[in-house]
Amino acid sequence: MASRAVKGSAQGNNMAAKRIRKEIADLAKEDLGSIVLTPNESNILQWRATIPGPAGSPYEGGLFEVDIRIPETYPFSPPHLVFLTKVYHCNVASTGAICLDLLKTAWSPALSLYKVILSLSSLLTDPNPSDPLVPHIAQEYRRNRKKHDETAREWVRLYATPKPANLAPPAPPVRTSSSSSTASRRAIQRSLPASASPVPSSLAGTRRPNPFADDSNGATSSRAIEIDDSDSDMEVTGEVAGGSAHAQEGAGETGASSRKTVKTRASKRSRINGDARGGDGTSGTAGPGADDVIVIDD
Repeated sequence: MASRAVKGSAQGNNMAAKRIRKEIADLAKEDLGSIVLTPNESNILQWRATIPGPAGSPYEGGLFEVDIRIPETYPFSPPHLVFLTKVYHCNVASTGAICLDLLKTAWSPALSLYKVILSLSSLLTDPNPSDPLVPHIAQEYRRNRKKHDETAREWVRLYATPKPANLAPPAPPVRTSSSSSTASRRAIQRSLPASASPVPSSLAGTRRPNPFADDSNGATSSRAIEIDDSDSDMEVTGEVAGGSAHAQEGAGETGASSRKTVKTRASKRSRINGDARGGDGTSGTAGPGADDVIVIDD
C-alpha cells in the first residue's frame, strides 16, 4: 500500500509539473499588462503574482502580492491562493484567504493560473457581498458604499502603495586639514623669488623751502636734491647746474663727479615730478621751483 501511495504521488507530481511547463510556454504568448506571474526558481509548484489595483476601483494605485501553491493533483484540483498584501475587501479574510467560486466548485481543468489571476483582479473591481468572508465589510459595502470605499483607499495607502526606491546619499565633500593648507601656503611663500616682492607703483615726494636760497633776491646758486633710494639703500646728494658762473667754476672735479653720479641715477628721479635737469645736464622745464628742496621717500 505504501509503495502504491508513493508511486501515485510521483505520478501526480509529474502530471502537475508537465501541466505547469505547458502553462509557462503559454504565458509567453499572453499579454499580461501590469500583472506579474512567475514561478519559483527552485520549486515549479510555487508561484508569486503581483496584481495592480484596477483603474476606477478603490484599490487603484495599489500593488497586491498573491502567493500561489499548486497541488500535486493539478489541474484536476484548483490552486491555493492567498493575499500577502492586506486588502479591505469583503471576500478577503484578514489572513489573506480568498472566497472565489473559481477556486472552489467552479474550478475546471481547462482553467489556468493566468485565468485565475484575471478573475482575482475582477474580484477587486466587483466584490461579491452575497458570499463574504468578512460579513461586516459586506454589510458596509451595501449600506454605506462611500465609507467602504474611503476605508479601502486608506488601506491601499497604508499597505499597498509601492515604496519609493532608496536613493544613495550624496558623497560628503573632501576636506583638507588646516595643517596641510598652512604647509602648502608656506611652501608657496618660500618658493617666491626676491624679485617677486611687490614694488610701489609711485614714490611720494614732499616739497619743502630751500634753505640755500639767497635772502636778497630769492635766487640760488645751487639746489640740494636728497634722494632716499630704498632699492639700493643709498642716499645721493648732488648739485644741479644753475645760478652764477662763479659757483659752477668752484665746483671743480668734485662737482663734476657728483653730477656724474647724479646723472647715472637720474633715470629714477626723472620719472618723479620732473627733474631739474635734462639728460645732458641742462635745466629742465617741468622741475620744481628754485626755492624748493625735493625729498622723496620710497
